[in-house]
Amino acid sequence: MSGDGTRCVHGGHPPGAPGDPLHPGPVLSSTFDLGADEPLPTDFYGRAGNPTWRALESAIGDLDGGECVLFSSGMAAIGAVLRLTGRDGALVLPSDGYYLARALAHGELAPLGVPVREVPTTGPFDGLAGAALVLVETPSNPGLDVADIAAAAAAAHAVGALLAVDNTTATPLGQRPLDLGADLVVASDTKALAGHGDVVLGHVSTRDPGLAASLREARSRGGAVPGPMEAWLAHRGLGTLDLRLERQAGNARAVVDALLGHPAVTDVRWPGHVGDPAHAVAARQMRRWNGVLRFTLDSQQAVGRFLAASRLVGSATSFGGLRSTADRRARWGDDVAPGLLRFSAGCEDPDDLVADVVAALEAV
Repeated sequence: MSGDGTRCVHGGHPPGAPGDPLHPGPVLSSTFDLGADEPLPTDFYGRAGNPTWRALESAIGDLDGGECVLFSSGMAAIGAVLRLTGRDGALVLPSDGYYLARALAHGELAPLGVPVREVPTTGPFDGLAGAALVLVETPSNPGLDVADIAAAAAAAHAVGALLAVDNTTATPLGQRPLDLGADLVVASDTKALAGHGDVVLGHVSTRDPGLAASLREARSRGGAVPGPMEAWLAHRGLGTLDLRLERQAGNARAVVDALLGHPAVTDVRWPGHVGDPAHAVAARQMRRWNGVLRFTLDSQQAVGRFLAASRLVGSATSFGGLRSTADRRARWGDDVAPGLLRFSAGCEDPDDLVADVVAALEAV
C-alpha cells in the first residue's frame, strides 16, 4: 500500500476470515490465559501489552516508517523520550516549543542532575557538545516556526546525540522525520491523528529496535499505558486522517488569505503560505500541509470579543479536530503576546468558516 488514504483506512487491519468484523472491537481484558508452560504468550497482563494497542501501533508505524510504541498521552510519550538519556549528557529542547516539555525537563530531570539547554526551533544547532538528546518541534507549537530536520540530525549525530522530533502539528502524513535522519519521532495523537476530541493518547516511533525495546520497557515500568478503548477510538479516527487533513489544510489556507492584510490582525503564520518565513524549509521536508495557523489580535480583550462573536470557532486548547478552535496561548504561560491565537482549522465548509472569521473580526 502506498497511498495516504489507503494506508489510513487499511493500516493495522490484517485480512480476516469470512464472518470476522472488519473493524474488531477493543480487547478490554486486563488479564489473559497464561497457559501451563513457558514461554509466556504474547499477551499476559494488561499493563504489558494488548492486541488493540498493537493494531494501532502497526498502522502508525507504517505511516511514520518505523516501529511505533503507544503511550497514554503525548506528554507520557515525550517524558519517555526525555528520560531515555538518563545522566548520559544534556537535554536540548526548543525554547519556543510546547511549554510542558520544558517544564518537565527543568522541573523533574534537571534536579536529578540532567543538564537542560534551550535553543530556538530554527537553531542554530552548532552548540550541541555534551548533548545526549536533542528534541525539536516542527512546526513549533504555538509559533509555527520550522526546524531543518536534516540539519538538526547531522548536528546532533556529530556530537553523538540522538535527535527526537515532535511531529504533532505536521502528523505522519505531513512529515516523516525518520526519513530525514531523526532517531525518534514523538506525537500527541490526541490531536489530528485521532481527530475527534475524544481521546488522550501519544506515541513514539523509531527504526532502532533497541530504542523501541527501551521505550516499551519504560512504558510498562512507569505505567504510562493507553486504554484499549482509547486506542480503538484513535484507530477508528485514523481512518479519515487523509480526508480531514486535506480539508483542514484547505481551510487554513482560506483563513490565512482572509487574515492577511486585515486591519485587526498582525503576525499571521502558516508554513504552507508561500510568503511565510518558514515556507522554504517546510516545503523541502513536509509532504503536505496541515490546519494549524496563528495570528495576533491587539489584546486579550480583543480575543474575547472575537471568540464571543464567532459562531463556528470554539475556544479550546487542543487542535486538529473536526471543529475549528482557537486558543489564546498566553494564558498557559507561553512567552507570546497576550492576543496571540493558535487557530486550528476544522472541517467546516471553507466559505462558511471564512465568512464567520471575517464577521467575528468585525467585533474586534
